[in-house]
Amino acid sequence: MKIEVLGSGCSRCQQLEKDVYNALADLNIAADVSKVQDIKKIMGYKVMSTPALVVDGQVKFSGRLPRKDELYNILENAK
Repeated sequence: MKIEVLGSGCSRCQQLEKDVYNALADLNIAADVSKVQDIKKIMGYKVMSTPALVVDGQVKFSGRLPRKDELYNILENAK
C-alpha cells in the first residue's frame, strides 16, 4: 500500500501524518508512507485544500482531519 499525506507542513498536516503512522501501527499494516509538500504534485491530485490523504493513487479526503474510526476504516479497506 502506498500512502501520501498531502500538505504544506501546517500543524493539521503534521497531525495527519502522525495519525496515519499511529493507525498503521495499531492495525499492523505495512505501507509506504510519504509526505508531499510540492504544490504542483498536490494540484496534480486536484486537491484544493490540505491536509489530504491519498491511498494507492486515490484521494480519500481533503481539507480536514478525519475521525479516528474513519481513518482506520480507510486503511483497513485499502489493504
